[in-house]
Amino acid sequence: MIRSWFGNAMMKRHLLITLLVMLSAFSVAQETKKSRKIEILHANSLVFNEKVNANVRRFIGDVKFRHNEFTMYCDSAYSYVNKNQIDAFSNVHITRGDTLHLYGDFLSYDGNRNFGKVRKNVKLTDPQASLFTDSLNFYSERNYAYYFDGGKIINQDKTITSLEGHYYSDRNVAHFKDSVKIVDPDYTVYSDTLKYNTESEVAFFHGPTRIHSDKNYLYCENGWYKTIPNKFFFSKNALYKKEDRIISGDTLYYDDSLGYGEIRSNAEIMDSTKEVILRGNYSEYTENPEKAFMTDSAHMITVDDEADSLYLHADTLRSRLDTATMESDTSDKSRIFNAYHNVRIYKSNLQGKCDSLVFTQRDSVIHMYHNPVVWSDSTQITAKYIEIHTKNNNISKFYLEEAAFMISMEDTGRFNQISGQDMIGHFRNNDLYKVEVMGNGQTIYYTKNKDETVGVNKAVSSNLLIHLKDNQVIRVNLVQSPEGTLYPLGDLKEKKLPGFQWLLNQRPKNKQEIFLKPRASQNMKEELQTPPSGP
Repeated sequence: MIRSWFGNAMMKRHLLITLLVMLSAFSVAQETKKSRKIEILHANSLVFNEKVNANVRRFIGDVKFRHNEFTMYCDSAYSYVNKNQIDAFSNVHITRGDTLHLYGDFLSYDGNRNFGKVRKNVKLTDPQASLFTDSLNFYSERNYAYYFDGGKIINQDKTITSLEGHYYSDRNVAHFKDSVKIVDPDYTVYSDTLKYNTESEVAFFHGPTRIHSDKNYLYCENGWYKTIPNKFFFSKNALYKKEDRIISGDTLYYDDSLGYGEIRSNAEIMDSTKEVILRGNYSEYTENPEKAFMTDSAHMITVDDEADSLYLHADTLRSRLDTATMESDTSDKSRIFNAYHNVRIYKSNLQGKCDSLVFTQRDSVIHMYHNPVVWSDSTQITAKYIEIHTKNNNISKFYLEEAAFMISMEDTGRFNQISGQDMIGHFRNNDLYKVEVMGNGQTIYYTKNKDETVGVNKAVSSNLLIHLKDNQVIRVNLVQSPEGTLYPLGDLKEKKLPGFQWLLNQRPKNKQEIFLKPRASQNMKEELQTPPSGP
């Protein structure tokens, strides 16, 4: 081994060798554009043994070489002249202009392939981000680098880690795979595959992805997330949870700066504290003031238990915060729900229909407008306006205003009937036990001796007080201006009060039928079917 140190006994010979090497490097530099040879620009000393391998050179001290637009520095290096390759050791530093810097403990670089390997304590920086790993491969001509054994990128106040990463510096784009994690002061992201633009700060997700913050949680399996301004588009099992609201759908767009979101296909908005769910195929959501809009197979579910939840369908559903509760704690906030056009309701012990409806969570009251009908067990009630009060998801009272009418089937062709201007129904243990009729009170009801029907009563009074048991009239109090007659069966000619209409064919028989449009009765036999029971 020959050492070229100035001042030793063989200085003249070594100086000549060094000069020849430098001249050779200069000649290579002149041909760089054509041959793409690695240029040796500087070294404090050179060591090589021509007898061992004439094509290997060892450069020591402040080594500097160049290839394409990259300049490379190290403490020492081996140059393989016939292969156009370099192995660099200790304090490796690679630069491209003033923007890109790559550091490491070891570099193996192939000039013919423009390909390099950097190992141990690797750091890659540009004005937007810094990458840290122990194993990095790069292509100098393509401005492309990748790691495969764990890495971390720091972009301002964000940190991204993954087992595998690909970084394109000229496009400011990074691809991450396997155990991807982004840590930001405001959120943390876990993903299987992620593409991130360090300049625009947009992240694209492929595979299961979770985003957590103090108040929010996001999940999707495809989509993008833009950190400034804070907005996202998620698809494939997309879900967004914020405080007591859970929003999900096939595709979910949300702009946090505007507090506005859209959901398309299998849309769902859930109030987790009040156990109310809105579903449909298109929805819009606004945060301030908080409100939601749902259409296309829209329906609402008030959850009691699996067998006794209430299902409500309408062409359009809207939800908003009740201003009377907006100043209270989140857990005490209530909402108002509006349903427009073709409203249909199903619950095991309650069914109904109307054109429009309002439900207020604060007092658990259902307001029904425009041709409302309600069925409970064997009873049908109608009026111009119906108001149903519920408690613990069961009816506690109803109010009927204008043209109030209540019908229950006694048996085929026979109906117990109550009509009046207004009516109040009282329930106990979910059974109707008392009805108050105010104004124009009329009733027809059949009397029984044990199980045998023996007669029919017709009573008229301005006000009526009717007592029931097991859905059967047991007593009628004629409060004002009473007229009443008990007829033998068959003697009463007018067996239906004015305004009578039996609408059994429009009654939903299960929760799926809330989506069916009402149909006209085909015949009397259809109207007299036994009322449904159970879900």
